[in-house]
Amino acid sequence: MSSLNRRALLGTGLAGAVGGPFGLPLFAAPQITPQAAPAPQYKMKTSINLWAFPYPGKMSLEDCLRLAKAAGFDGIELNYDLDSDLSPKSGTKEFTRIRQLAEKIGIAISGLCSFLFWPYPLTANDPARRARGLELAGMMAQAAHDLGTKNLLVVPGAVHIPWRTDYDPVPNDVCLVRAKEAVRQLIPQAEKLGVSLNMENIFFNGFLMTPMEMVEFVDGFASEQVGVHFDTGNIMQYQFPEHWIKILGNRTRNVHLKEFTKKGTDSSLEAFRPLLDGTTDWPAVLNAFQATGYEGYLTFEYFHPWLHHPEALIYQTADSLDRLLGRKAPNEAV
Repeated sequence: MSSLNRRALLGTGLAGAVGGPFGLPLFAAPQITPQAAPAPQYKMKTSINLWAFPYPGKMSLEDCLRLAKAAGFDGIELNYDLDSDLSPKSGTKEFTRIRQLAEKIGIAISGLCSFLFWPYPLTANDPARRARGLELAGMMAQAAHDLGTKNLLVVPGAVHIPWRTDYDPVPNDVCLVRAKEAVRQLIPQAEKLGVSLNMENIFFNGFLMTPMEMVEFVDGFASEQVGVHFDTGNIMQYQFPEHWIKILGNRTRNVHLKEFTKKGTDSSLEAFRPLLDGTTDWPAVLNAFQATGYEGYLTFEYFHPWLHHPEALIYQTADSLDRLLGRKAPNEAV
């Protein structure tokens, strides 16, 4: 190696090689030739859930909307809770302002979801909690309409909620009856508002554990306002999203594109990873969506805003989605 000058080294194609023992190269740095981005391979739209942002602690809702737009997302999914800009404290006037702000920024609101289906399950043994859950779901439907989105995620029920100690297990047959009753009560308002009640597959709740069960549940309402919010990550521990997608077909109205790794043993929210840092067969998943004709939003859902430079996660996710959808060439710079 000492006899090779830099020009000779360049001629060998080993410039930039990482040195190993005795000065021998371990590998050569790849010679990347920039290429123009190809035509997108898939027609789905990109979105990100608000939980990936440090909201409201470090960023305002407007900050999050602007960051999502700057990163290149087509849409953003918002979350309804008890104490934020998106809560019972706000009404049509406030939600309309949020919709107008998003329109001004140039980013769509891809859907509305909520963690409130866990403290107030629609199938709880406590009638008061069931009633409160139904009331909140009705408020969410109105909020979705006012925000200008047709998509409301609904968790229809739970046999068990592993992360809550205040939920008494509900027998499967009772859970099914209560879930059907709750959704039926929500349909008239949803029809009036033009909002789709999209049932989410959870798996950890012990309810609607297979795609066939979900199909039967959704089809049983015979309503255009009842569909599916499919989450790729929630069933990854023991099943495969590409199998569900084909069976659900055109019932899928909205999607959580959530990464999961089967390399660990953790069944908590920590098992969900940044996009592409998992074991999901994304080509199979996207091909399955394309086969069903799905052209809606693919929303990255993640629950851990980064402590330092939280904007990096947003940009990284947007770049990963663009590559998955064929919007960027494999060797195109970020």
